[in-house]
Amino acid sequence: MIAGPCSLDTSVVMRFLVGEPVSQYWLARAWIEEQLAAKYPVHVNDHVLAEAYFALQSFYGISKPEALTILLKFSEKSGVIISVLASEVLAFPGIATAKPGFVDRLIHGASQSAGHTLVTFEKSAKKLPATLVL
Repeated sequence: MIAGPCSLDTSVVMRFLVGEPVSQYWLARAWIEEQLAAKYPVHVNDHVLAEAYFALQSFYGISKPEALTILLKFSEKSGVIISVLASEVLAFPGIATAKPGFVDRLIHGASQSAGHTLVTFEKSAKKLPATLVL
């Protein structure tokens, strides 16, 4: 066991979420549960959430709304820590059909956190503050 907080890679998150391959699912589940039982938080960064979001859709054929629901439920598990930004974006009403969507809003939020203006070709981003659409 790791004595302290850790960050999960996409491979561990995916095994935990989809249960495949089974042997790795059980290993990931046991390890995560052991960490949480010991009151050690497990962190999942925005890049991992974005990668998991796309993998759930492209590789596992899960719809956008279902992928977002899966990520939200995982993030609500006690001891799983995601960024405030990711929490806000996952909780955004209608995020599954919103334009800009989940990952674009994570990118925008990171840009804002850095004090930058986001420059994009995404027309739907014009509704977001501190954004320049070329």
